[in-house]
Amino acid sequence: MPNIAQQERAAICRTFIEVGPDAPTLDGDWRARDLAAHLILRERRPDAALGAVLPALADRTERIQRELAAKDFPGLVEQIRQGPPVWHPARIAKIDMLSNLGEFFVHHEDVLRGGESWQRRELSPQLSQALWDNLPQVARLAMRDVRVGVVADAPGVGRRSIRKPKDEHGSVVLTGRPGEIFLSVFGRDGVAEVTFDGADVDVAAYRESKRGV
Repeated sequence: MPNIAQQERAAICRTFIEVGPDAPTLDGDWRARDLAAHLILRERRPDAALGAVLPALADRTERIQRELAAKDFPGLVEQIRQGPPVWHPARIAKIDMLSNLGEFFVHHEDVLRGGESWQRRELSPQLSQALWDNLPQVARLAMRDVRVGVVADAPGVGRRSIRKPKDEHGSVVLTGRPGEIFLSVFGRDGVAEVTFDGADVDVAAYRESKRGV
């Protein structure tokens, strides 16, 4: 089988070159160059990426990312295209699929949908299926702060529970294509083409929850 994570890596690299370093993204005030620097930091500088989870190191992480983002943009993209260093666990295909497919898909869409006008791209059946297969695993991390239950419903693909409700909450059903559900799970509700079904209080709780890695 083809490595779908590597295909999505190559795809985001092509898009980076097409849109250029100053293209807007869905990641706050980050431009394409900032997002590229983030991807490099994540794979090649795990020591510097700790600021994403340890607030005490956040300033250092931001400083190193800014320094990276200021470098030659095609060179940054080429580093992403080459993949992680030989010592990185993601060199193993199964780990690559689990840890990188979602990262590259979501950030690719962050670039594609970052401008004022955009059109949803047509995903290959292989990519859609891979996202659907990865959804339960990544949802556990991406929705760790979500209190409501979440059911993913992709017509023609499947229906599955990806989060059990906590406390007094009920469940929310997300209906859409696998890629669109994936985006919602990662907090991109503003652009994800999904519908929400459930009690108003549960839908509101879901939409207001912090999601993502």
